[in-house]
Amino acid sequence: MDRLLSMTIFARAVELGSFSAAALVFRMSPQLVGKHVRVLEQHLGVQLLKRTTRRQHLTEIGASYYERVKVILAEVDDADRLAADMRARPSGLLRVNAPVSFGIHALTPRLVDYMAQYPDVQVELSLANRYIDAMVEGVDVVFRVGELADSSRIARRLAPYRLILCAAPAYLARHPKIISPMDLTRHACLGFPYTELRTHWTFDGPDGCETVPVASRLTIDSGEALLTAARSGAGLMLQPIELVGPDLAAGTLVRVLPKYTAPLRPLHLLYAPDRQMTPKLRSFVDFCVQAFGAAA
Repeated sequence: MDRLLSMTIFARAVELGSFSAAALVFRMSPQLVGKHVRVLEQHLGVQLLKRTTRRQHLTEIGASYYERVKVILAEVDDADRLAADMRARPSGLLRVNAPVSFGIHALTPRLVDYMAQYPDVQVELSLANRYIDAMVEGVDVVFRVGELADSSRIARRLAPYRLILCAAPAYLARHPKIISPMDLTRHACLGFPYTELRTHWTFDGPDGCETVPVASRLTIDSGEALLTAARSGAGLMLQPIELVGPDLAAGTLVRVLPKYTAPLRPLHLLYAPDRQMTPKLRSFVDFCVQAFGAAA
């Protein structure tokens, strides 16, 4: 028999004063209540209750055993409540992966707010521009920029990623004026290796969509390194507003072709379809949808 159940039945029989009263609580026969108590006594090798046809009372060792059983059952109840609380509130370690520039300039500042709102969640953020297999690397949530080729994951579409074409004033002063996107073929365009930005840049303008081939002499797999190169006058860069915005405001970079805009790039939040939607995962998904906007 389940010893914990037998202990629970024994304690209730003591508190209610009879096997019959305990039987009503547990919806079993008085004989089965008595069997649970006898199993405990056989396991312990002692008599816990002295029983007559009219009354029952604890033996000396039975009284001591009952006091300990009450403590044990109270601890079990506390453990059950703790488990229920952990199921109900976000807690534990959440592993998140994001592209480097987005992670540094957009996500990390928001994580401060998330962790203040959910103090029992610990976040482990890894930043990488390369494609990662989240299941192999044990990541709960992945941010992806660009169209999705993998349909095996649940994707929450967020507000799209906005790219800005810009360069340092010193670079623009030394090179021919840029009037249209095709002029970029005669300029130094700083390349980014993980997307189509390595080979061509696309713009929407007064005459519609224009795609320009770019052959970059300098290609860097880090937006932050590209930013440093652009500040130094190495060429033009097409990178997210989160990355270049402060430099545009400070004047260290200048927007180029302001009448032309790069197409918005999709931003998704992904997690595996078989990943249990725990409170911590649900809270993070909901927070990010609110923080980064759910796309229509």
